[in-house]
Amino acid sequence: MLRTTEVDGVPALIAPSAGAMSAGLMFRVGQADETLAEHGVTHLVEHLALHDSGLSDHHYNGETSSVYTHFHLRGSESDVVDFLGRVCAALSGLPMYRLETEKEILRTESRTRGPLPGLPLRRYGAQGYGLPGCPEWGLARLGPDDLRRWAARWFTRQNAVLWIAGADVPAGLRLRLPEGARRPVPPAAAVLPRLPAYYPGDGTGVLASAVVRRSTAASVYSGVLERELYRDLRQEGGHSYTASSSYEPRGDGYATVTAYADALPEKQDAVLGGFTEVLARMRRGELDARSVTAVRTKALENLNHPEIEATRLPGHALNLLTGQRHLPVDELRAELAAVTDEQVHAVAAEAAGTTLLQVPRGTAAAPAGFAPAPTSSPAEVAGHRYAPRDAAAARLVIGPDAVGITRPGSRITVRYRECAALLAWPDGARRLIGYDGVTLHLEPALWSVPDTALAAVDAGVAAARHIPMPPRDPDGIPRNAPAVAAGPMRRLLANARLFLS
Repeated sequence: MLRTTEVDGVPALIAPSAGAMSAGLMFRVGQADETLAEHGVTHLVEHLALHDSGLSDHHYNGETSSVYTHFHLRGSESDVVDFLGRVCAALSGLPMYRLETEKEILRTESRTRGPLPGLPLRRYGAQGYGLPGCPEWGLARLGPDDLRRWAARWFTRQNAVLWIAGADVPAGLRLRLPEGARRPVPPAAAVLPRLPAYYPGDGTGVLASAVVRRSTAASVYSGVLERELYRDLRQEGGHSYTASSSYEPRGDGYATVTAYADALPEKQDAVLGGFTEVLARMRRGELDARSVTAVRTKALENLNHPEIEATRLPGHALNLLTGQRHLPVDELRAELAAVTDEQVHAVAAEAAGTTLLQVPRGTAAAPAGFAPAPTSSPAEVAGHRYAPRDAAAARLVIGPDAVGITRPGSRITVRYRECAALLAWPDGARRLIGYDGVTLHLEPALWSVPDTALAAVDAGVAAARHIPMPPRDPDGIPRNAPAVAAGPMRRLLANARLFLS
C-alpha cells in the first residue's frame, strides 16, 4: 500500500519492499532548464554532490535528465540516512575544491559516451529539450558562484520529492535543504517550419521521434509500433537486427515516442522503405488487432508484480514534481484494459503529424510525405561583405544585428540576439550557435576581414554567452581552405567539420 508523508518539508512516497531498502531524492531540474552557455551546470552539481557520498559504487548513483536530477541508492536504513544526508549537505555547501577535477571527469565521460542524440537538437534547437544533443560547453565558463546560485535556485525542499521502497522512513533521516519554490518544466520550442520532416544523419539505421499527448493509449501505441517494426523488418524482411520503440513522458502533458531500426549499408533503402510503410500503415488505421492485444496484455501482466507500488515510485515522484497525473494501479489497469484499436489509431494519426525522421545519408529517395528539414536560413544578413582569401564564391557578411555566410543557393545566418553561445578559441576562430541550432564557424585567417569587424561580432553577442575554448593543435587550424558554414550540429563537432546536411 502506498503511503505519503513529509521529511523536513519534502514530500515523501513510501511503498513496502522486501530485502534491502531503496530510496531516491528527485529534484525538478535538468538539462532542459539550462542555456547552451551554461550547459553542464546541473550535471556538474550532481557530481559535486555525490563526491563525498560515503558509499561504494555499487550502492548509489546519480542521474541528470532533461527535466529532473535523481540521487538514489539501495542499502541498509543507515546507508539511506547517511547517503541522503551527505547529498543534502553537499548541495547546501558544494565542495568547490573538487570543481576542476569534476569538470575533467565530465569531459572524460562525454568522450566515452558515444555520439550525442541528433533528434532533440533538430526538433528543439540549441535550447531547452534540444540541449541533450549538445556538448556540455558551459563547463568551461562555470565558476563557484555560478554553481552556488544554481544549487540555491533549484535544489530546494519545495522542488524535491523523496521516495522510499521499504517499511518506513528510516530513523534519523534529515533532508536539510534550503527554502525555494517548485519549478515548472520549461516550454518546448519549435524550430522546424514543417512536420513531418526528415534529414540525413550519420549511420545506416533509421530513427524517428514523434510528440503526442501523454496517455495510456499512447504508451500502447509505442509498444504496437515496436512489434510492427520488428515483424516487418526483422521477421519477414530480414533487413534489421534491432527494431525498437520507447515512450517517454516530457513532463508537460506530452510524451515522446522514439523508434529505431538498424541496417547494413546495402539494406538501408529497404529498411527506410519498410520503416515508413509501417508508419503509414498505422496512420491509416491498418492495425493488427493481435498486436494491440499482445501489448495490452503484457502491460497488464507487468502490473501483477508483487511489489508493483515500489517499482513505480520513481515515476510517481516525477509525476508529483511535474504536476502530472499519477494513476493508482487499479485505475491504470482499468485504463489499459479499455484501450481500443481505434484509440491506438488516433495516437498514430497524431504522431504522424509530428514525426521527425533521421534517414541514412545517401538513401536513394526521400521518404514519401516527409518534407526535407531546412538546409538554409530564411533570411540573409544585411551588412558588409567580405571575400574569402581563396577567391571562392562564398561571402562572409557582418552586419549590426547578425553575421552570415552566403553561397550560391544557400545562406547561413545567426542573429546576435538569437545566438545561444559564441565559442572563442585563442587563435581567433569563432563559432556562433543560434537558438535554432544553426551554426556558423568562422576561421578569420581564411577571410579578407579586418580585426575591427571580427570585434564587432564578439561585441554583438552578450558576454554571458561567450565560451572560452582551449587552444587547438596548430596542425588542425585551417590555413588555406574555404571557411565552413554549418547547419544543425552533429555529434561532437570537435573536428570543426560543420555543415548543412
